[in-house]
Amino acid sequence: MSSLSYRSSRPDGWVKPKSYSDASLRYKHHGKILPMEEPGFLARLFGAR
Repeated sequence: MSSLSYRSSRPDGWVKPKSYSDASLRYKHHGKILPMEEPGFLARLFGAR
């Protein structure tokens, strides 16, 4: 068996999560939240949500 180990220069994202950012900062950085699917023709026509 090999006794090699993997070492990274940066800590893993799971080990060191990102710091908290409030909603206004996220909005400023990423913009408004968009739906994953575009509404269909009838939904747009009748304004369904």
